[in-house]
Amino acid sequence: MLGKVLVVLLVAGLAWAFPALLPPPPKICGSPGGPTFTGPRIKLRDGRHLAYREHGVPKDTAKYKVIYAHSFGSTRYESAIAPLETLEELGVYVVSFDRPGYGESDPHPKRTIQTTALDMEELADQLGLGPKFYVMGFSMGGHSVWGCLKYIPDRLAGAALVAPVVNYWWPGFPANLSKEGYNVQLPQDQWALRVAHYAPWLVYWWNTQKWFPYNSVIAGKAKLSPPDLEVASAFAENASERQKLEEYAVKQGVFESLHRDMMVGFGKWDFDPMDLKNPFPNGEGSVHLWHGDQDWVVPVILQRYVAERLPWIHYHELPNVGHLVMHDPAMKEVVWKTFLTGKKEQRVHS
Repeated sequence: MLGKVLVVLLVAGLAWAFPALLPPPPKICGSPGGPTFTGPRIKLRDGRHLAYREHGVPKDTAKYKVIYAHSFGSTRYESAIAPLETLEELGVYVVSFDRPGYGESDPHPKRTIQTTALDMEELADQLGLGPKFYVMGFSMGGHSVWGCLKYIPDRLAGAALVAPVVNYWWPGFPANLSKEGYNVQLPQDQWALRVAHYAPWLVYWWNTQKWFPYNSVIAGKAKLSPPDLEVASAFAENASERQKLEEYAVKQGVFESLHRDMMVGFGKWDFDPMDLKNPFPNGEGSVHLWHGDQDWVVPVILQRYVAERLPWIHYHELPNVGHLVMHDPAMKEVVWKTFLTGKKEQRVHS
C-alpha cells in the first residue's frame, strides 16, 4: 500500500511540476500577436530573420568591415561599438546584429556555436561585405567569434575577443584550474551553470522560480569589481534608456534569448577552442584577446591559460580593468584602434 501511495504522489508531483518546466512559446516578431520589428532584417536560407544595424562609414568606401556580436542580455544597439568619430577616423564600417532570439532576430531552437557563425557569414554575404571581413565579440559574444575561427576561418580578415566568456567544461582546461575559476563565481551562478550544462531542460524553471537565487546577471545582481562599479556608475544616469534596451533584448521572451545563450554557451561544444590552429599562418591577419585583471565575471586565470595554449593570439591583459571594458569610453577606443591598426594605443583617462 505504501508503495502505491508513493507512486501516486510521484505521478501527481510530476504532473504539477511538468508545466512549470516548459517555457512559453516565443512571441516572434511580425507574427500574429507578436511584437513588431522596427529595423532592417535579412532573411536567412532557413527562413529565419536576422535584425542588424549599420554604423560608421559607408561599406563601399570602408577600409575595414566588421561584424560585431553583442554580449549576454544585449542587442545590436550595444554601446560597446566605437563612437562615430572613431569609426570615421579609421574608415570603419560596422554591422551589429541581434543574435538569434534577441531583439528582433527570430529564435533558433537548434542554435549552436556553429549556426551563429554561419549566420554571420550569411549576413556578410547578403550585405556584400566581400570575401573577407573582421569579427569582434564582447563577453558572451566572444562565443560567436570562437565559432567563426572554427567554422569560417577562410572568411576572416581579423578577429577580436573582448572579455570573452569561457566555458568551464572545455576539455583543454586542467581540472584544477577550471575548478579554481569556477569556485570564484557566486554560489548561485555555480548552480545556474551546472543546470545549463547538465540539465538544460531545467534552465527555464531554474531562472524563473522564486524559491532560491538564480543567475546573478539575469537577476541584475552580478558580482562586479571596483573598476566595474565605477564604470557602471558613470552610465547610471541613463538608467531609463538602459531599461528600454533590456526590455527590447527579450521582447520575444527570455527563453530563446537569455536561457538559450546559457544552454549553448555552457553546454557541450563540438570543438575545444584550445585545439584551434592559427587562421593566419602567413601573418595576413591577426587575432586579439583583451581581458581585465579585475574581471570578477570571467576569471582572468582562465584567459591567461587560453592565451598560453594559443600563442598566436595577441593577448592584452588590462591592469585595473574589469569585465565592462567595452563600456569604458577610453578603453573602448583603445581596443578598436589596436585591433584594426595593429598599433598599441594608450588609454586616455577622461
